[in-house]
Amino acid sequence: MSEGSASPRLSFHGGILGAVVPAIVFFAGVTALALQGAPDERGFWPIVLLALGVSVLLARDRTLWSETVIRSMSQEIVALMVLAWLFSGVLAELLRAAGLIQALVSAGSRLGLEGGGFAALSFVICSLVATATGTSFGTILVCGPLLYPAGGSLAADPHWLAGAILAGSTFGDSISPISDTTIASAGTQGADIGGVVRSRFGYVFPPALLALIVYLILGHGEGSGSPATTAGGSLRSLPMLIAPVAVLSLLLRKKHLLEGLLVGIMLAVILGLGFGLLSPSDLLFIDRESFVARGLILKGLERGVGVSIFTLLLMGLVGTLVATGLQDGLADLARRKAHTTRAAEAWIVIAVSVAVLFTTHSVVAMLAIGAFAKETGQRFGLSAYRRANLLDVTVCTYPFLLPYFLPTILMSSATGSGGDFGMPRLSPLDVGLFNVYSWGLLAMIGFAVASGYLRGPLAQEKNP
Repeated sequence: MSEGSASPRLSFHGGILGAVVPAIVFFAGVTALALQGAPDERGFWPIVLLALGVSVLLARDRTLWSETVIRSMSQEIVALMVLAWLFSGVLAELLRAAGLIQALVSAGSRLGLEGGGFAALSFVICSLVATATGTSFGTILVCGPLLYPAGGSLAADPHWLAGAILAGSTFGDSISPISDTTIASAGTQGADIGGVVRSRFGYVFPPALLALIVYLILGHGEGSGSPATTAGGSLRSLPMLIAPVAVLSLLLRKKHLLEGLLVGIMLAVILGLGFGLLSPSDLLFIDRESFVARGLILKGLERGVGVSIFTLLLMGLVGTLVATGLQDGLADLARRKAHTTRAAEAWIVIAVSVAVLFTTHSVVAMLAIGAFAKETGQRFGLSAYRRANLLDVTVCTYPFLLPYFLPTILMSSATGSGGDFGMPRLSPLDVGLFNVYSWGLLAMIGFAVASGYLRGPLAQEKNP
């Protein structure tokens, strides 16, 4: 992480152990709450505050520690995600109030898609969207609040359905040529993006096929009601699909995520009012008894507050770890220990795993480890494609499985839209456990390193 490298190193009492203790406190607390079914991201706020408190007590220079936390919270990626959550909350609230979810349920019931069939379809839809847009975040933001509530009346199991949405978003992101992780993995290894994507198919298709079969077989739930009860008149809300389709179209044209979400919000308002699905007072009104403003716009913004504050606090904690130079130390250790091709691959996977576990950001982790992976891989004759795939496949696992990463937190937040349709809100731990694709991908990377599967000849490399 270039910013962290240019900044003064942060040191802790107890050395590296002292730097890691706050992260352990955070991970243990979040896991414990997730196992107990933490209701939403707000339940994690006290845990991050506790971890930050432990961190500042262990820091040798508390002024430098404070500056590091603020610098980490003010990164561009953090601001982007906070705004995306706020805007997507408004879009989801408008679509929900206009009856789009009931329309999707009605359409699904007429097509006979229920239970595991709907879960499998959700996996395919999210895979296509994420592949086309190159963003798992954007896919979850747009598709999650629509597909998850619809499963309530289509007899889909909530855990498997949420896992299918997350898994499809992961799979599409991992093979998309316009994904930031694909671009970063290819760029750091001097490989062409097209070749990297083609060489990745052998890694990702077996876990994807496994996931599709599992969701089809196990995705059936009891449902909250008869699909027939939502058929008929609710189909008039289907034109509201134009709003999320417009968002996805803009992303396909490589427009900014925030531009797409704002256009989607404006279209949803115009369509809702134009088709008589929403009224101006639904959007904003004054509650004179309580002396507060209310409405769909405010309710949608409020949906993003919990995850936004959690993200700010978490990135502050992560920044203190990055500032210690822990990743550089790991890379130096790996350079000394790798003596065989298999060992070199294992160290590349270990290094990027540790980097992503502590930074919680896939691209940052690959940028931090990229030079080491290239140097080590070239020393043992590993192709640029192989090195890029070792990096990218690895970072498409942990962030989509563990409860303190943004994708699982985001998917957990999306399940909050299912309350009115009999679908429970799930914790980040819940949705990660049912992401069959990423679990399969984790097994695949272990198999590939141990057996040499898909380890090819040295590829022609380009100058970075």
